[in-house]
Amino acid sequence: MIGQSSTGKKSCGPMNHVTSCIMQMAERIWWKQNESMHPTCMSTTLQAGEGSVMVWGMFSWHDLGPLIRVEQCLNSTTCLSIIADQVHPIMLMAYPNGDGFFQQDNAPCHRACIVQEWFQEHEGDFTLLRWPPQSPDLNPIEHLWDEVKRAIRQLVPQPSNLTELDSAIHQAWCQIPRITF
Repeated sequence: MIGQSSTGKKSCGPMNHVTSCIMQMAERIWWKQNESMHPTCMSTTLQAGEGSVMVWGMFSWHDLGPLIRVEQCLNSTTCLSIIADQVHPIMLMAYPNGDGFFQQDNAPCHRACIVQEWFQEHEGDFTLLRWPPQSPDLNPIEHLWDEVKRAIRQLVPQPSNLTELDSAIHQAWCQIPRITF
């Protein structure tokens, strides 16, 4: 047992309680003076249903593409940045003849003028599919998100912070069977 001595310092009790003392010491958090509130010494945890990680995913007939973590609010500027800086180079590499198709779900940020203008400027690089809004049964990426969500729900223990959740999402994404897409 850990007890308090007459000097006020915590100490382990008699030898027959050594195992208990070691187990209790393992549960303690140790840090240097003045670093207890330093961000590197802290990790936030999530209560059930709290916190989220937003990712942008892509796939083709041939393979899964990378997941792109969206760190900020997904607005037209962020959307355009992802498409121009991440998606476009991958599309050019995968479909150098411009015969690839790009589909999006018609979210407001996808329909923004700056995004639509960018697509018009790059229309020879790939074909932008026109797609009805809010049609998850027709949107093939929704089936992949379902695979990811099912894999995460089966994890024991569940991710306890956003870093663990992000890692679990990426791991689940990489394990989607090719036959699924």
